[in-house]
Amino acid sequence: MKKIGLLLLLSLSVFTFANAQTKKTSKTTSKKTPIHRQTVVTKTNNGAVAKNQRVEITTNYGTMVVRLYDETPLHRDNFIKLVTQGFYDSLLFHRVIKSFMIQGGDPLSKHADPNVQLGSGDIGYKIPAEFNKNLFHKKGVLAAARDNNPAQMSSGCQFYIVQGKKYTTSELEQIINNKRFMQQQEILTSIYQADTTQAALSALQNLGDQERIRKYMEEISVIAKNIYKAKYPDAENINMDQVQTYVDFGGAPHLDGAYTVFGEIESGYEVLDKIAAAETRPGDRPAEDIWMKMRLLK
Repeated sequence: MKKIGLLLLLSLSVFTFANAQTKKTSKTTSKKTPIHRQTVVTKTNNGAVAKNQRVEITTNYGTMVVRLYDETPLHRDNFIKLVTQGFYDSLLFHRVIKSFMIQGGDPLSKHADPNVQLGSGDIGYKIPAEFNKNLFHKKGVLAAARDNNPAQMSSGCQFYIVQGKKYTTSELEQIINNKRFMQQQEILTSIYQADTTQAALSALQNLGDQERIRKYMEEISVIAKNIYKAKYPDAENINMDQVQTYVDFGGAPHLDGAYTVFGEIESGYEVLDKIAAAETRPGDRPAEDIWMKMRLLK
């Protein structure tokens, strides 16, 4: 059998595996308090109650107040440290995309020439991802930017604030199904590319036994299904409060589980909308510099 035939079998396995998963009835979870209005309070290691720290972000478009989540302590503490040091003062929101997000924190943006493409600057370290299924990309959340590192570690300084848009339930269903499919395909591809799998397929190919190849690919599909369940145990659970938030309030659901969310706007949504609507040059840099200055609020 030619290589192309093996790839076709892999594709069929992906299709079968994905269909078997998406046809299932997803479980739903719900909370009485709408998540986008929920105030979260956690406890520190010594048992004392720790309320989320607030940060004032002043811009030439107005002021926003952001509350940092205690559920993401690494990102919270790093952001507090940088704000205290004055790191963000005079930096720019260098990347603005309407109905998506506004991004800033590039140290190279301070006093940058108007024609310079920004976004490559960093602080020299990354922060381990702190994914939390209850912290998602609704409108107004503060999240960490990152490069394509496999561990999905965050930039030590660059961040974005989601503006996003409102979604219909059918659009959200498609996003969820697409995400599941990509996760499943990644697992199948990893198994298929393994040396042991390639050796077994080559042996069966040499025998010309297509029926045994078909059965072997079915076995791979079952293995992938079990790995998927172990790796994504909550994949079939849909939080209906989150769905309703995306419908009523908006956001960027396709980013969930890929970037760390570590805070949210408490006031200044109109400032977010003004910045997101700013005229931009090619590369999404605002035509007029949008600077920032930050301070901790007591």
